[in-house]
Amino acid sequence: MAIHYYLSAFPMEALIASELEPKQFGSYMATGSKKGSDELIIFAEIEGNCTPEFDWQYAQEKCTPHPNGDPKHSVYLSVYRVLEYIPLHSIGSIYLTTRDGRSLELSPDPGARYPSGRDYYLYQELCPIKPLIVSRLDPMEFSAYMTDEKNHVYTPKIVFSNLKTPNFEDPENTGHTGGFLFNKKGHFLSCIASISDPEGKANKTFDRSHVESFSFQTIEDAVYIGDGKELKIYPMPSVDEIKNIDYDWGRSALLY
Repeated sequence: MAIHYYLSAFPMEALIASELEPKQFGSYMATGSKKGSDELIIFAEIEGNCTPEFDWQYAQEKCTPHPNGDPKHSVYLSVYRVLEYIPLHSIGSIYLTTRDGRSLELSPDPGARYPSGRDYYLYQELCPIKPLIVSRLDPMEFSAYMTDEKNHVYTPKIVFSNLKTPNFEDPENTGHTGGFLFNKKGHFLSCIASISDPEGKANKTFDRSHVESFSFQTIEDAVYIGDGKELKIYPMPSVDEIKNIDYDWGRSALLY
């Protein structure tokens, strides 16, 4: 059986070898072999042997079928500083896995355009850090800022998504933004005001624990992986597109 290598980005960072195909792996990771867990998972398939920082030989030795012929589900190679060492060009499709183990594949699109020119953006950082950020920087600028080693605090690479924001003037038709932002409307508007001054801070931490209520239905444009020089864009299909691509995944993700 072929060995696949997966970068787990959310909810935990890890490098995992497995003989499971991506969607089988997503189901296993989300629900567990004994169906005792259920959580959202974001992971990417990567090229093996893409960097010397990890013990690929160990994976070859340990990731072998069970005596009864069943595939090996997982062999952990690292749970620390994984994203940092994986070259961007070695990261393939990413998979959004729902709590009941259904996975939607998102492929990187070199021709995709990120949203620019907006007054503000709402970013959910996913790996290796997880704050919810209000920013006036577009996705490329945000990635460059967060990975700039000249900053006092930075990370070499980052996985994040821009989220939908509510229309407070028309809450009944604002879409799937969740009640979280409505419950903290005053704080949200205060954060927007604080990053509106071109001479002031470009980013404002809105919440440090919102990731616990993060859901796929709140993703607006895409999931991004950046290192400051390059930004890989994984466009999020529209609801109508998802109905054609994988209707059951959309229902599981509560998109409709």
